[in-house]
Amino acid sequence: MATTLATLPELGRRAKAASRALALAPTTVKDAALNLAAGLLEERTEEVLAANLQDVERARSAGTSDTVIDRLRLDERRVRSMADGLRDVASLADPVGTVRGGWTRPNGLHIDEVRVPLGVVGIIYENRPNVTSDAFGLCLKSGNAAFLRGSSAAITSNQAIAGVLRQAVVKAGLPEDSVVLVEDTSRESAVEFMRLRGYIDCLIPRGGTSLIQAILDNATVPYVIDGDGNCHVYVDASADLSMALEILRNAKTQRPSVCNAAESLVVHGSVAADFLPRVVSALQGVELVGDDASRAIASSIGPLAEGDLGREFLDLKLSVAVVPDLDAAIAHVNDHGSGHSEAIVTTDLAAANRFTREVDAAAVLVNASTRFVDGAEFGFGAEIGISTQKLHARGPMGLRELTTTKYVVTGNGQVRS
Repeated sequence: MATTLATLPELGRRAKAASRALALAPTTVKDAALNLAAGLLEERTEEVLAANLQDVERARSAGTSDTVIDRLRLDERRVRSMADGLRDVASLADPVGTVRGGWTRPNGLHIDEVRVPLGVVGIIYENRPNVTSDAFGLCLKSGNAAFLRGSSAAITSNQAIAGVLRQAVVKAGLPEDSVVLVEDTSRESAVEFMRLRGYIDCLIPRGGTSLIQAILDNATVPYVIDGDGNCHVYVDASADLSMALEILRNAKTQRPSVCNAAESLVVHGSVAADFLPRVVSALQGVELVGDDASRAIASSIGPLAEGDLGREFLDLKLSVAVVPDLDAAIAHVNDHGSGHSEAIVTTDLAAANRFTREVDAAAVLVNASTRFVDGAEFGFGAEIGISTQKLHARGPMGLRELTTTKYVVTGNGQVRS
């Protein structure tokens, strides 16, 4: 993969040229490429793992935390999961060319709204080398070129994986530049990447707060923010408290380092005295910090630090607030939430309806864990991220969200008077 000496505009031109061919590629060819890529990843697992070991050893020598190293590390199971993910994407319905709707005007013009690829999707991401394969698969199936800019920490892994993927698309008869990896991992190249107008049609960041802020400060191309997840579980006055406890436990502890994990608990004042001691007992190992009302009920709950009510902890830590009524609960969630996923536990249909209608978030759940806000759990097969903004996509982003639409207007000689 001779990309080392290429400038970013040159890489962008190559990705743009490939995107035009991909937009016209038949589903059968795209699926063949995905299945070939899956097979090659498995065949060349040792090569990928050897490259990954270099990244892991470099990170360890630099004193990188175990949590970050775990995100960076690949093993045979993780490579197999990457391959299985590509096969899963191949099995999904192709959104390209589907008609969202059609109608005929009184003058006889027929109008169809048809799904088409975005073009070049830029992905800028940190640490996780599996994103190289995952992003490629979703972009390819939706007819887009994948223009990838990973972190320096995972560069050797990303080079090995991208090399496999490029070989696979060529074998399938598609352009090698269906996937392009930026090998310059300097901060300057990251900023330049965010500003490649005319080459990148949509930019999607996959990373932490500092990367998101860099996008907000520097990007001049259209982007979709895969943002923070300060997700709430609100336990209403009429909640089944046993159900609420299990939902909270799952939402907080099943995988605390992900964006759809619960970070905040809000409890109606009428059930707080009963429910909070159960929370303290059930969530052993979770650090609880709360407002004065919650601490008056459970003395083991620690004080809130500034900003805790709106913080994404990504750890075994949870903020707690007690509210007097549903109005206050909705206001609290809207004030402190990040627009990701919010849950209510209640047996009151009217309360559930108000919560789902009035809470401003990409996903609102009734009597279910926030952990279900995920592309695979929604039946999308996979996701490229979870958007916390409102244009052009919101919530889990699957194949459909990697397309846009065009209007195809068919007439028989009509002219406008």
